[in-house]
Amino acid sequence: MKPKIKIKIHREGTNILILLFVVLAALNVPVWLFMPPYLLPGILSLISLVVYSFVFNFFRCPQRHYRGQRHGMVVSSVDGRVVAIEKVYEGEYLKSEAIMLSVFMSPLNVHANWFPVDGTVEYVAHHSGRFLSAYLPKASTDNERSTIGIQADCGARITVRQIAGAMARRIVTYAYKGEEASIDEHLGFIKFGSRVDLYLPVDTEILVNIGDITRGGLTPVARFNTTSKKSQ
Repeated sequence: MKPKIKIKIHREGTNILILLFVVLAALNVPVWLFMPPYLLPGILSLISLVVYSFVFNFFRCPQRHYRGQRHGMVVSSVDGRVVAIEKVYEGEYLKSEAIMLSVFMSPLNVHANWFPVDGTVEYVAHHSGRFLSAYLPKASTDNERSTIGIQADCGARITVRQIAGAMARRIVTYAYKGEEASIDEHLGFIKFGSRVDLYLPVDTEILVNIGDITRGGLTPVARFNTTSKKSQ
């Protein structure tokens, strides 16, 4: 049975959509009143509708509930495409080698970010930086970004990194130190094209491949080796 998904507009987009509607109305009304119908007014209205639909789509905020196995599972934080799976050194929170799993969001994707695990937030930090294309590998360390460290209920520790892109000029992070993380809840939002990296223990089983499409809060992307955690 497919999970029920309720659609609403994210709170980060409410004021933007209202302002955009006012601006577009201010452009269209005089054109329809004072210019000969129907070609130019019709073209302007069509362009306005496309622009508004694009921004409306961007700020969609589906309400999702993950119904699969939760213990020991990592669920995608975002809608997008897997662009990297590699072993790296994560020196901010984990301070150890980790598997980096990166998902790139195009401007057409939902840009709400979900917690990837159930657990406790232990670390939150924002870093100023550049606005390179989020698709580039060095975006993880050079771009504007926020880092969230979480200890999962099974004992594993992971890092979530929200990364701004060439179009994304604002990262919003709702997570705070000491908060209980839940797969069903938002940890933040990134405006207009971006990327989220997950840094996982090196013995984590990865369940997706490069090029796979993920859905935030719904797609399992990894499974922790809980046996090794119990033995520590």
